[in-house]
Amino acid sequence: MFVFGVRLPELESIHSLRRRLLPPRSTCARDATTQPHPAASLRNPGAFFAAMLLASASSLAADLTPLETRWVQGFWPVVVYAQKAGLPLDVVVQPQATPGSAPLALGFVDGRCKLVLSTRGNAEAQATLDRIEPNLVDAALELMAAHELGHCRRYLDGTWMTSPAGFTSAPPPGLHPELVGAYRGMRAVRREEGYADLVGLAWTWQRHRPRYQRLRAWLLEERARDLLPGSHHDTLVWVRLAGDGHALGQASIFDAAAALWGNGLERADREEDAVPRLTSGLPPPGSPVP
Repeated sequence: MFVFGVRLPELESIHSLRRRLLPPRSTCARDATTQPHPAASLRNPGAFFAAMLLASASSLAADLTPLETRWVQGFWPVVVYAQKAGLPLDVVVQPQATPGSAPLALGFVDGRCKLVLSTRGNAEAQATLDRIEPNLVDAALELMAAHELGHCRRYLDGTWMTSPAGFTSAPPPGLHPELVGAYRGMRAVRREEGYADLVGLAWTWQRHRPRYQRLRAWLLEERARDLLPGSHHDTLVWVRLAGDGHALGQASIFDAAAALWGNGLERADREEDAVPRLTSGLPPPGSPVP
């Protein structure tokens, strides 16, 4: 299952949080765990895309695999949008094998957002495309990249992992004190994922309106796969709120997402029925974390 990624410097803390709150899983990992190779960072997206299309004239493009080319062609309109909006976005194509990584994720390094593509040696990259209707692939790849752009906007605004003024979220009664910090962190990540999904849906409503419902249904299905309610990537509250899409019609995809995101915050935090499943598999407090 694809994951809309997290900031690279924070990966270790989020992995630790997941190990403390979630049972072991045998499916593909949902976080981008591999640091991008510096040599693969492409700071001129326009030049990169031209090179990609003219593979015979560029050794860089010749080094791209057909699968990488397919992903980049699909999400490229979002990169162009980011360029025009003045967002500091670089494209990173990882040249090494990245099994178990999210095919598309976001990093944030030295004030710049990094859209990280990890397809080599990664079966999930093709599996993700295979789960999309063929005539929806391009629009779905745009939705994924727009989701990442939502993360980028939050980083740049200095609001990553924060909530709107006036919103508070208390841990469930009876949660052991040693788990409170991890639980709050998980909730914060879930809220960020919800916001980013809404940015992706706002992009879809504004750019692919006739196919909006089919793409939203695909996103609902992806988010429901192997779902542990209340965990990091449980964004169903927000995706369902997006309904017919009219609430996402504001000029800015970020403003449109923010308005609907706030409506879902308290609703998401009321889903306390998931708490026993999130904590029942934990070792006793104070035990070494595996």
